[in-house]
Amino acid sequence: MENQPFGVSPYTVNLSRIALKRMVAVVRGLQDMSENSQYFDRLKNIPVTAQTVSNHHAVLMGYDFHVTDSQQVKLIEVNTNAGGLWLAQRCYQEGVQQDFKKTEKKVLDSFNDEFQSFCNNSKRKLQLIAIVDQQPHSQFLYPEMQAFAQLFQQAGVRVVIIDPSAIEAKKAGLYYQGQVIDLIYNRHCDFYLKTAEMSVIREAWQKQWLCLTPNPRVYGVLADKQRMVDWSVEGFFESLLSKKQAYYLKQAIIETRLMASFSEASLWATRKQWVFKPINSYASQGVYVGKKLTKSKFNSFCLMETLVQKWVKPSVTISPEGSEFKTDFRLFVYRKRVLAVSARIYRGQVTNLRTQNGGFCKVKISR
Repeated sequence: MENQPFGVSPYTVNLSRIALKRMVAVVRGLQDMSENSQYFDRLKNIPVTAQTVSNHHAVLMGYDFHVTDSQQVKLIEVNTNAGGLWLAQRCYQEGVQQDFKKTEKKVLDSFNDEFQSFCNNSKRKLQLIAIVDQQPHSQFLYPEMQAFAQLFQQAGVRVVIIDPSAIEAKKAGLYYQGQVIDLIYNRHCDFYLKTAEMSVIREAWQKQWLCLTPNPRVYGVLADKQRMVDWSVEGFFESLLSKKQAYYLKQAIIETRLMASFSEASLWATRKQWVFKPINSYASQGVYVGKKLTKSKFNSFCLMETLVQKWVKPSVTISPEGSEFKTDFRLFVYRKRVLAVSARIYRGQVTNLRTQNGGFCKVKISR
């Protein structure tokens, strides 16, 4: 495939082994907690689609971190339909193609494990995967969807990349052109399946007709930004996790609150300490760093739909030419299994793939 002008960086980022171990500890702690029924019982205002219980989880989760100067890791957010693995893998040179093969096998195994979990390990074979997004051919990461489709097809599984409007509901199943869909890999950003165009998938999910991954349940317990508010409550983790797991999570979680919990005057006065995020945003849309915020924009925020998160200084990567880039790290994960470690470098207020020579880049693990 042709290189894209943005999205892939020619540079390399260093990540200390101790920081990586701390990231993995956070991922595993959150996964353990998400599978604890007592944790789900604590959550409030969970949409009905997230209340459906399923046997499976979510492929290609993304956990985004900043790393401090002291090598502490800070969790920025969790993503259930994390994109970019294809871009992250394109950073490497031909000499490490074997690493690609290892990653490809991990991805295939995660989808097969997900499907077998849905089937209660019946050893039923995957026949048709539908990769679903809104007008997928127009999406920036459509080439990534094509790469996944090729990977599955090489393993003997038919794959289609379709808009949800192409799906037909029949008795006890969803179909594409007369063939039953076994698994939907959901790239659509309607995470709770609320919109009319996702209604067919919503009904199938609630009736557990097929394996939907990722799904509203996992989004609700891990990736909904309001969970960061819950996790910021003092003592939240102690009765749900081991002492060691609770410690790692408390160190990593950035204080996050609903804007309505502040007084307007005090929040404006301390705005440089905070980042403002819409509850239902994704891909950094609508995110503002407080030190760049104007009073008019501040006044436009909906108090009940805006999260306020402590600002954490991102680490800095310096290119061989001396250019400085802000840096964050993403772990691609299936349950507790790390599929890939990636980094993104950028300039500007928030993470983006538009910076010249920025985007996903190679990661070197150092001592």
